[in-house]
Amino acid sequence: MKAIVKAKPEIGGLEFRELPVPQPGPHDVLIKVKCAAICGTDLHIYKWDPWSQGRLQLPRIIGHEFAGEIVEIGHAVEHFKVGDYVSGEGHLVCGFCQMCRTHQSHICENWVGLGYDVDGAFAEYIVLPEANVWVNDPNMKPEIAACQDPLGNAVHAVFAADCVGKKVVVFGCGPVGILAVAVLKAIGAAQIIAIEWDNEYRRKLALRAGATHTLMSKNIDDVPQAIRDITGHKGADVTIELAGTRRSIQDAVRGVRPGGDAILLGIPGEPVEFNIAEEIVFKAIHIHGITGRRIYDTWYRIAGLLQSGALDIQSLITHRFPFAEYERGFDLMMQGKCGKVVLDF
Repeated sequence: MKAIVKAKPEIGGLEFRELPVPQPGPHDVLIKVKCAAICGTDLHIYKWDPWSQGRLQLPRIIGHEFAGEIVEIGHAVEHFKVGDYVSGEGHLVCGFCQMCRTHQSHICENWVGLGYDVDGAFAEYIVLPEANVWVNDPNMKPEIAACQDPLGNAVHAVFAADCVGKKVVVFGCGPVGILAVAVLKAIGAAQIIAIEWDNEYRRKLALRAGATHTLMSKNIDDVPQAIRDITGHKGADVTIELAGTRRSIQDAVRGVRPGGDAILLGIPGEPVEFNIAEEIVFKAIHIHGITGRRIYDTWYRIAGLLQSGALDIQSLITHRFPFAEYERGFDLMMQGKCGKVVLDF
């Protein structure tokens, strides 16, 4: 089979290789991939940043956002059959730690990540444990099905607080940010303020997704004050931080009203300081750390939102390339001139 492999410890470092088709174990399924999407995590690997250097053992087939068809099942598989149209949860969990046994398997103590700890989905075939398989609506387009993983991050973040009828700020208009804007629009947020640093392409994409206001923070000295000006001088009910910069995280905490919710998903590359007393304790704000998707509550929410017709993410998938032209997709990701990028097999 053909596969995209992170082969060299450097920026880029990807190779298009011919490899043996993996064989499923007793509890695994073999999936023929139809479509895959490039994730921000894949971009971290492409850049070979400190996280990637400390996490990956090379060579590694990357990628974890996909849709495909089951073509073979292990002899102990009970819940799926050949021909099922599926996607997959990218966090492989143990099922036995305290977190898994208390319905919090998204923070399993022993989880491993598809496409960085084990070989991933940027290949013609992928093996996945039965427990990680998700059956798609047969009417769902493959490019939509492939984007359920990042959509799940957005859904998990939005549903961490009550955003219905609320004034919500989204920091960072990358792919997950614009998906969060679309989810907020679908559930009826009163105001959706999208904040981008200086990327005009993504600011316009946020408007397309449903933002009622957009701000370019590079040109604003006091972002929390700008938020107060838009929201009636009290601040946002909810802030959702996805950019992962020190300033945007601080602004997300400072821009929320007293008693409001700050939802943090972006990963900073440096320590972030706060005046804990004035900015958090005396304001009595709620801070939520978000990682991955709640397994499988978030997946059911995604299915319901898409089935309802209220959520449409088709226009946020801005580029599609043949699988072998993956470098074109990564180039757009590096430039920030795209929404979701998918690779067709």
